[in-house]
Amino acid sequence: METFFTQTIPDFFVNLFSVWIPTFFGSVNWLHDLPDIALVAFLIYSVIKLVRDSRAEQLTKGIIFFALAYFLSGLLGFNSLHFILQVLINNALIIIIIIFQPELRRALEQVAQSRIRAFTIFGMSDEEAELEVKRWKNAIAAVCTAIDELRRQKMGALLVFERTTKLGEIVDTGTVIDADASAALIGNVFFNKAPLHDGAMVLRDGRVYAAGCILPLSDNAQIGRELGTRHRAGLGMSENSDSLVVILSEETSVVSLAVGGELKRNFTSEALRVALENAMLWDRSRRGEDGEIKAKKSLFRFK
Repeated sequence: METFFTQTIPDFFVNLFSVWIPTFFGSVNWLHDLPDIALVAFLIYSVIKLVRDSRAEQLTKGIIFFALAYFLSGLLGFNSLHFILQVLINNALIIIIIIFQPELRRALEQVAQSRIRAFTIFGMSDEEAELEVKRWKNAIAAVCTAIDELRRQKMGALLVFERTTKLGEIVDTGTVIDADASAALIGNVFFNKAPLHDGAMVLRDGRVYAAGCILPLSDNAQIGRELGTRHRAGLGMSENSDSLVVILSEETSVVSLAVGGELKRNFTSEALRVALENAMLWDRSRRGEDGEIKAKKSLFRFK
C-alpha cells in the first residue's frame, strides 16, 4: 500500500501537469469552442431561469423521477414497468411540448421581444417619443387617481398595460375606446353598474385603448384560495405576455401588480405610481456630450 501511494500519486500529478492539462488546452480551439460553450451555458441558465419558481419546476421534478424509474426498472428487471416508461420516453418530445406549452410560449415571446422600444427601432422622432412619455405619465397619474376613488367606493378594477407583446386578440374580446386616459373615464368604466366593468381595460401607447376585455385565467395551483377570478385573470395575462396588470380587489380594496406570472400585493398609491413609471417609462431626459438622447428603459423594480 505504501509503495502504491509513494509511486502512483507523484506519477499522477506529473502526468496531470506535464501531459493531460497541456494536451487538453492544446486541443481546444479557443475561437470556436469558447463561444460554443458560452452559448450552451446560456441556454442551460435560461432553461433553469424559465422553470424556477413556477409550475414547470414541479413538472421538471416529475420528469426526473420518471427518468430514474426507467433506469432502475431496467436494472431490476421490471419488464412491464420498463416497457411502459420506454413508451413514454420515446414520445417525450411531444409530451414535453404539451405539458410545457405556456412556458415554451413565454420563452419564445421573450426571445422575440426587444428591450428597445418600437419608436427607437423604427426611427420615431424625439418629439414623438417625448409625447408618448407624456401620455404614459398622464395615464399612470389617471390610473392612480382612479384607483384611489374606486378603492374608496369599494369597487374593483383590472387594468392591463401593454408593453412589447401586442394584445390584439385580447382587444378583440372587448370594446375599443381609444381615448385619452383620465381618472373620470377609468372610474366610469369600472363603476359597478357600467356594462364594461366586469372585463379588463387595456392601455396602449399611453391611451385607454379598450375595455370589457376577457383575459386568460391562470391555472397555477399555487394561487391562494383567497384570490378570486380577477386576480387569476391578471396573473394569466402576465403569464402569457410581458404585460403589467394592475388589480384592485373589490372585496378587500387591496391593490396588486402582476408581471411574469408573479403577483405583488398591498401597494399604496405612491408605490403604485413608482412601479408603473419604472416599468413603462423611458428615461429620455439625459443627453450625451454629443447631444444625442440616450434612451434607456427603466427596469421593473417592484419584484
